[in-house]
Amino acid sequence: MESKRIAAERAVEYVKDGMIVGLGTGSTAYWAIQKIGQRVKEGLNIHAIATSAASEELAQECGIPLLSFADIDTIDVTIDGADEVDSHWNLTKGGGGALLREKIVASASKELIIIVDESKIVEQLGAFPLPVEIIPFGYEMTIKKLQKLGAEPVLRKTGDHVYKTDNGNYIADCRFGQIANPNELNQALNLITGVVDNGLFVEMATHVIVGYMDGSVRELSLS
Repeated sequence: MESKRIAAERAVEYVKDGMIVGLGTGSTAYWAIQKIGQRVKEGLNIHAIATSAASEELAQECGIPLLSFADIDTIDVTIDGADEVDSHWNLTKGGGGALLREKIVASASKELIIIVDESKIVEQLGAFPLPVEIIPFGYEMTIKKLQKLGAEPVLRKTGDHVYKTDNGNYIADCRFGQIANPNELNQALNLITGVVDNGLFVEMATHVIVGYMDGSVRELSLS
C-alpha cells in the first residue's frame, strides 16, 4: 500500500495549474486522486475526467472539479495504474473493470503516467489474465471465438452474479500464456465481433513510476 502511495504522489508532481487531468481507476489511482484533491484544496486550478463511476465519486468527495468529453478537445495528462508493465511499457489493464473507459481517456491524453508497485514490472505480459470487455448479447459465441484465438477465458463474476462494467458489458479474463506480441494480439482481439475492447495498452504509456517496498520511488527510463 505504501509503495503505491509514494508512486502516486510522485506522479501528481506532473500536474500543473490549468491542466485537464484524466483520473484512473483502482487501488493505485486512488492515492493519486487523493493527492490531487489535497493540492486542489491548497489552490491548484485543474479540471478532471474520471475513468469510472467509482473514481468520479471519489473525485467529487475530494473536491476535484469534473468535466465531460463534450467540454474538451484533449487531456493534458492521465495518471493511472496497471496490472502489468513489460520492458517496452506495454500494459495489461482492466483488473478493476474499467479498461474501456481507461483506454478512451488514455487515447485522448498527451501524456499517460502509469504508477505501479514493483510487483507489476515484468519482462513479458501474460501472467495476469488479460481482461476483454464483451457485449452481453451472444457472449457465449464471443467466448468461443476467444478460445479459437488461443485464450482460456473465464467470465468475471461478483459472487454468484456476472460482473458488469460501468458500460453494462461483461468481462472475460483470458489466459494466453506469455504475450510475445501485444500489438498483434490487441488487433486480433478487437476484430472479434462482440469484443468491445481489451486490456492491452500498446505503446501508450509516456512515463512509468514505480514504488518499492523499501519506501523508494523511481521513474523508469525506456531502454
